[in-house]
Amino acid sequence: MWLTNSSLGRKVVMSVTGLFLILFVTFHVLMNVVALISGDAYNAVCEFLGANWYALVGTAVLAAGFVVHIIYAFWLSLLNRKARGNDRYAVTARPKSVEWASQNMLVLGIIVVAFMIVHFVQFWAKMQLVEVMSHYGCNSTCGAELYAANGMYHIQNAFSQVWTLPVYIVGLIALWFHMTHGFWSAFQSIGVSNNKWIPRFKTIGNWWATIAVGLFIIEAVVFTIMFA
Repeated sequence: MWLTNSSLGRKVVMSVTGLFLILFVTFHVLMNVVALISGDAYNAVCEFLGANWYALVGTAVLAAGFVVHIIYAFWLSLLNRKARGNDRYAVTARPKSVEWASQNMLVLGIIVVAFMIVHFVQFWAKMQLVEVMSHYGCNSTCGAELYAANGMYHIQNAFSQVWTLPVYIVGLIALWFHMTHGFWSAFQSIGVSNNKWIPRFKTIGNWWATIAVGLFIIEAVVFTIMFA
């Protein structure tokens, strides 16, 4: 199959799933803005996105895109290492045209994945997952299902811990580098490679990532101040 057997096909899969995940990051940061404005409104959104069929379908699609993106990232990195062979051990200066993020996308991706695991444990595992398990008759301890849709409760629990803020900042900085390079690189992989549009996509990606990550960091700092 072209999407798996060719280098271009694999890059297209990486690009499409990457752009999809960027859209999710955008939705997620806007959802968190609601929490800064009104805790009740945020809880209403959390309840809407609970164990409902449409939310579960969206979660499944998102999870599939996330897993595919990770698998293809490791796959492409392995193929690139094999293609370079012994050349990768040569000490050479990095060309000015090659961005630092481009040289370290796999490492940045690993940091982002580790950060996402922490985030999932703090929120998704205690919210939507609890609701789903409850529907199947799996009663959680301490009445956790009572707080499954209470997003503000879990925000308070997460950001009242002193280690949460520094972990989030490190993860978000890695996400910024990953997004700024991945945004324009995705368009290049799907066929936009002229000197007119790539600089534009680089500018758009830089602004998009900066605004999204900046809002995430502001939210994390405010929540820490509120609940520490």
